Amino acid sequence: MSTKFRINSVSLATTEGGVEYRFPSNLTVLAGPTGVGKTTLLELVKFGFGGDAILATVAQEYVLDVTLDVTIGSQRMRIARSLDSTKRKKARVTDLVTQERLPDQHVGTTQPSLNTLLLSALGFPDDMKAAASGQSVKAGSRITFNDIFSVLYLPQYEINIDIANSQKSYVEPKRKAVFELLFGFTDPSVLDMRSKVNLLKGDVAKATEQYTTVLQFLHDSSTAQRFDAEAALQQAIITERDAESQRADLRDEIDPVSDRQTQVMRDLLNESERSLTDMRATVKELQRQRNEYALERRRVQSDLDRLNRMRDAGERLASIEFLVCPRCVQSLTKREVPEDICRVCLQPDPVEASSEADQYELVQLAQQLAEMDDQLSSVSAGISEANEAVASREELVGRLNAELDSRTIDRVTPRLQAYSDATERLATARAQQEQLEGVLRQWDRVNDLEQAMQDFRAKQDRLQAKVDQATQVLAVRRQEILDEISDEFGAAVTTLGIPGVQTAEIHRTNYLPVLNGKIFYDFMPPGGGMMTATQLAYWTSLLAVALRNSEVPYPAFLLIDAPRLALNTPDDDLAAALYRRLVTLADANHEKVQFIISDNNLPPEYRSHYSEIDFDYDSPTVSTVRHPGRSNVKTIGAPTSDK
Repeated sequence: MSTKFRINSVSLATTEGGVEYRFPSNLTVLAGPTGVGKTTLLELVKFGFGGDAILATVAQEYVLDVTLDVTIGSQRMRIARSLDSTKRKKARVTDLVTQERLPDQHVGTTQPSLNTLLLSALGFPDDMKAAASGQSVKAGSRITFNDIFSVLYLPQYEINIDIANSQKSYVEPKRKAVFELLFGFTDPSVLDMRSKVNLLKGDVAKATEQYTTVLQFLHDSSTAQRFDAEAALQQAIITERDAESQRADLRDEIDPVSDRQTQVMRDLLNESERSLTDMRATVKELQRQRNEYALERRRVQSDLDRLNRMRDAGERLASIEFLVCPRCVQSLTKREVPEDICRVCLQPDPVEASSEADQYELVQLAQQLAEMDDQLSSVSAGISEANEAVASREELVGRLNAELDSRTIDRVTPRLQAYSDATERLATARAQQEQLEGVLRQWDRVNDLEQAMQDFRAKQDRLQAKVDQATQVLAVRRQEILDEISDEFGAAVTTLGIPGVQTAEIHRTNYLPVLNGKIFYDFMPPGGGMMTATQLAYWTSLLAVALRNSEVPYPAFLLIDAPRLALNTPDDDLAAALYRRLVTLADANHEKVQFIISDNNLPPEYRSHYSEIDFDYDSPTVSTVRHPGRSNVKTIGAPTSDK
């Protein structure tokens, strides 16, 4: 059975006194002409639940607090939220079952959170995420209570435009996840596994990129295989041993020179040669580091260039100003449009060079480039200093050899030359060993990265298998419920008599209405009564199926703003059919469902079937504040919004 969800009462504290409205019936209609504040009251309900509501001037200037008495599941609570900008970040909550005042609940993610409290009452955790399918490597957006409330509240300024923001691609994963969650096609554990699968995709991609980069470096170092590096290292070790052995033999064969000055020069020569060998090895190591930094810098520069191209493209497109509607080609130049509002869709349109996320990434990449430039400069300076040191030591070795040659030319010069050659071979072999050991360390890193790729991929496959298994378990149930929803929707469309519709069903993957074989937004233009009728047929069908099925957590509640006004047709038959459907659902599910509707021009034949709260300009919804008169009404939302 669907989850119980009722608004028992709404209370407003205003600067001029208090106002309270009770909703004991299954079906309550807030009746009155346009401009008496019906939408204002419904938006205040959304605000009371912690949502970002569109608040009318009367609410902003005169309403101090909104208090909701609600029943959600087995819990009944009173939620009070202030409209004051300094206080609205918290809500005061009282458990009406135990009469216990709970800690103030934060409107946001800070705990204790109103979002957490309301989701818990519905039986859901607060850490659910809606992961996108395909190649996404992100965990997904967090699912909040207000995402669920969006399927319970049909605002008038959207009721004849779109269904559940289905044409906004960025909310598609969350919209589908909420649908699946409320009908039991998925659960929080499956959503969590899907998020982890996406994150593992990112880990696999990152490890693969690093693996490819290191392999390219090794290929550039002429050691395309680990075997080549190991063989070259063994050869360098053998060369070092042979050169060391030859030097020892030559050292024994050379008769020592008896004078003290020659011995000192020989010691100095040995020390200079060792120092020269070390400096040559240092130069090679610094050159290797410089190559690595240059390779990494090219990669970061490539990322930075890509972001700059994206930002430049956005800035170029942002400057395009439409003079005519791109759909109907009507002129837009005479339309009065407030500042920072898109002339075409009338939505807020702040033009910014880039998002905060792009700016942050640009700054980070620029900082990385600066750091790499500093490192390259430092390494280049080190190479210059090392080369100077090598040249200095080579000059010193040359002078010492020349001096010793002049002193020992007759006895040791031939052996000394051989000794020098052996020393050079020894230095070269040691430098090669250091270089090849570094290459082998990179091969070890390749193995580690390859293992990491395999581990991440194995984890991803195991987790995906669990997701597939859980999905398969629910596949039959999913098919049955979708069949039932599709049949219910088709019957609802037929009963309502929506003009031009011969067939109606529900899409099996995106869960949206399909009319005459087309997704609803391809079948009909926005802004008409057909869209409103399709909306009501859709949402009431979902609710009807949820009420008939056990183990479905779908909240049995619907808040509808001005469906009769949005129909925009002089024919009362469609409006009468809509109310007949709502009355039938309410009567068939006594105490199990609640409908609250704001409307005008009500069908007279059904007024005895629902509770009615009447408003007019002398008695508006915020009755403590004098209404300025119909001519002074300021609407919120779209131009047809009911205030």
